[in-house]
Amino acid sequence: EYSGIMDDTSTIVFESACFLGSSVRTTARKLGMRTESSARFEKGLDSETCIPAVMRACELVEMLGAGEVVGGMIDVDNAGYQPTEILLNPQWINEFIGIDVSRDEMVSILEQLGCHMEGDTIIVPSFRQDLEHKADIAEEIARFHGYDKIPSTAIRGTAQGALTEYQKFERTVTNTLLAQGCYEISTYSFISPKYYDKICLPSDSPLRNSVVILNPLGEDTSVMRTIVVPSMMETLSRNYNNRNASASLFELANEYIPVEGQELPDENPIITIGQYGEAHDFFTLKGTIENLLSVLGITDISVQADSSIPYYHPGRCARIFTGETELGTLGEIHPQVAENYGIDTRVYVARLDCSALFASEHSEKEYHPLPKFPATTRDLALLCDDELPVQSIEKAIRSGAGKILEQVELFDIYKGKQIPEGKKSVAYNITMRSPDRTLTDEDVEKAMNKILKNLSDLNVSIRG
Repeated sequence: EYSGIMDDTSTIVFESACFLGSSVRTTARKLGMRTESSARFEKGLDSETCIPAVMRACELVEMLGAGEVVGGMIDVDNAGYQPTEILLNPQWINEFIGIDVSRDEMVSILEQLGCHMEGDTIIVPSFRQDLEHKADIAEEIARFHGYDKIPSTAIRGTAQGALTEYQKFERTVTNTLLAQGCYEISTYSFISPKYYDKICLPSDSPLRNSVVILNPLGEDTSVMRTIVVPSMMETLSRNYNNRNASASLFELANEYIPVEGQELPDENPIITIGQYGEAHDFFTLKGTIENLLSVLGITDISVQADSSIPYYHPGRCARIFTGETELGTLGEIHPQVAENYGIDTRVYVARLDCSALFASEHSEKEYHPLPKFPATTRDLALLCDDELPVQSIEKAIRSGAGKILEQVELFDIYKGKQIPEGKKSVAYNITMRSPDRTLTDEDVEKAMNKILKNLSDLNVSIRG
């Protein structure tokens, strides 16, 4: 109202301004207001033209007889403008471009661009804010000299390319899972904080402490995920709701864990495997993982039941170890979590730590000659407590048999009328062989006695 022009306006103030491009761009982006003016200023304009522009406007007022110009400026603020200075290095420019241009020719080109020289220093004009580094100077010289005059030269020698050990590991994992019928997926690293509620994470879980995105596309992509399980569940849910009868998927992706005092989060590479359908259960998922570990050459595998992970079924979840190193988890997804994702069937998910797998991998293959001496086999039908893991039984067998044990295989688990309540029957086939001699009956009996003693310590007896 007070700055508008009326019929009786007699005094006009001219303003000539150049606003800081980075500030205009940031403000326009935050406010969501992109105008023709903001688009012009955010690219950076020449602040040194402000005074000549307003003086030209005043000159036109007088030339056209539109008014009388009052001399002087009310306020001038050049914001401490300092011209950009770049050192001219002709040798570097010639080597960088691959041409042979003299220093005098370079100076002549730069002067045509409005630059002037102070010794070997180039003073860049205010209207060329794009000239910031010596590479920018080299580009301008190449442009004036002529791109067509730059000689074409073939690359000398053979480019030697090779995969890193970790890249080889990733390819082995991918190819192994693909060979087992899994399909690879790729999901966004951005998720919604609500996803943590969908997998029933406790309110005080440290996994809820996520990296927040400053300019998210929406609430669904407002934080960086600290766990990949929600991303896998979203994909399984989409397949289930599209009436796919079964699915077996995997993904190699990162989890982003904030670290106090660290600007960027830690990125932990994780393998996630997700399955549902009639062909899949806890044991098929476990078999998929065991086959992957076998291909990677990881041995001394053990599985320990766990009921503390909130998104897994408390009675159908386990952690996987090699020795004392934890490799990951697997299990059936908690029914409430499956319901949250609209999946009305059992879902199985495994989460494996790529760093632990890579550190435990034995890529070197070991080859052994065919055995020269015959093997001896024994079958054991055992009666044990229903709660006793077969892993404990196998460990007792391996410890008792010692070095002559070649293979121990569980081939039957039975519960029925003949078995007392709270008990189960397990049957093993044991193969023993010596690499340097034929085993005698005495050797085998000695090993079997040790095995039976170890089993008795676990309250395991021979089934009659």
